[in-house]
Amino acid sequence: MDIKPLITADEIAARLADIGRQISEDYSGKDILLVGVLRGAFMVMADLARQIDVPVEFDFMAVSSYGASTQTSGVVRILKDLDEEIEGRHVLIVEDIIDSGLTLNYLMKSLRVRRPESLAIATLLLKKGIQRVPLDVKYVAFTIGPEFVVGYGLDYAGKYRNLPYVGVMGEGAQEPAEQSADS
Repeated sequence: MDIKPLITADEIAARLADIGRQISEDYSGKDILLVGVLRGAFMVMADLARQIDVPVEFDFMAVSSYGASTQTSGVVRILKDLDEEIEGRHVLIVEDIIDSGLTLNYLMKSLRVRRPESLAIATLLLKKGIQRVPLDVKYVAFTIGPEFVVGYGLDYAGKYRNLPYVGVMGEGAQEPAEQSADS
C-alpha cells in the first residue's frame, strides 16, 4: 500500500516539544494526570510526556463508538475506564486525532461529573471542518484536512500504527469515511 508522508517524524517531535513547554508553563506547580485514549494515543502520550517538566501520572481509557459501520455514531461504550480517581485533579486527555468530536464530547461529559480540578484536551491532529459538536481543544499539534491518515499510532485495519510519521493512504485503499474512534 502506498502511503504518502504528510507530517514527518521531525515535525511531530518539534511540535510535541512546543506543546510540552506550553503545558509545563500552564501547569507550573501542579501535578497532571495524563489520560490516553487507547489505542492510538499511546505514542503521542509517551512522546508528549517526555517534554513536560511538571510531575505527571498516566492512566488510560478505551472507548468504542458503534453504529453505522465505520462512521462514529456518538453512542459510546467505555471498554476500559480509568484506574485513578480524578476528583480534584488536573486531567489532560491526550488524543491522536479528533474528527467528528462525538466520542470525545461524550468522554468529556463523563469525566466532568467526576469533578476534576481541571479538564483539558491535547491532540496530535485535528481534522478541520468536520466537527459535529463544539470542542474546546487546548493543545493542537497539527490541523489537517479530511484525508484518512495513518502512522504514529493511527491505523488502517490495525496496521501502520508503528510508522514514525503521519501519512496519507494512497490509491487503491478502501478508506473508511471517518477515522475510527480508537485510532
